[in-house]
Amino acid sequence: MPRQRLSGGRSALQRPDQSCDARLSEKNSPPDVASNLRRLRHQQGYSLETLSKRSGVSRAMLGQIETGKSLPTIALIWKVAKALGIPVTALIVDPIEPHSTVIIRGAAPTTLASYGHYRIRSFSGPETSQPFDFSEVHIAAGHRETVPPYSWGTRATLLVTGGTIEVEVGNEPASRLTDGAAILFDADIEHTFFNPATTDATAFLVVAPSRSGAR
Repeated sequence: MPRQRLSGGRSALQRPDQSCDARLSEKNSPPDVASNLRRLRHQQGYSLETLSKRSGVSRAMLGQIETGKSLPTIALIWKVAKALGIPVTALIVDPIEPHSTVIIRGAAPTTLASYGHYRIRSFSGPETSQPFDFSEVHIAAGHRETVPPYSWGTRATLLVTGGTIEVEVGNEPASRLTDGAAILFDADIEHTFFNPATTDATAFLVVAPSRSGAR
C-alpha cells in the first residue's frame, strides 16, 4: 500500500479502504486463461508442439493464447482441456490461493507521520487477500494524531497492546483505553488518537471498508 511521510500533526495516509477496494476489484477481473494454460501445460511437461498434436490446436494459436494475444473459444478450451486431461473449469478459474501468507518483520512497510511520533506498520498488501487493512500502531508519549474520515460506511477496531490511548470519535467524549482494551468505532468520521502517558503506546488497528457503501 503506497505510503507518504508526513510532517504535521494530522494524518494523510492513503485510505486502507481504497487499497481494499482495489484488491476486491482485482477479484472481479476476467479469468486469466493465458496464465492458467501456461502453468498447466508446464505441470504436464508438454511443449507447445506436443500439446498442439494432442489437442489438434495449432502451435501458433496456443502461443497466442498463452501470451494473451488471442482469446480462445469454448470449443478450443474444451480441446485443450481434454488433451491435458483436466476439467474445462481449470482453465477459466483463478488459481487456488495459498491458505497462509508469512510477512517477516522487515517486509511490513512502516509509515511515519508527525515526524515519527505516529507510526503505522501495515500487514496488508497485494500479497494478502483479506478485505480489510490490519496494522500495528505506535504513538509517542504525549502525541495526538487526528485522522481524516475514511469512505462512507468504514468501520474500525483498535486494540491497545501497550500503554494508554484515548480515542475521540467525532464530537463524542474521549474513550480511555489501557492495555488489553479495545474500541469499535465508525471510521467514516474524523477521529483522534491521543497518548496521555509519559511512555509510548502500541495498538493493533483493523479498518474494514463497507462493500455496499452504506452501514
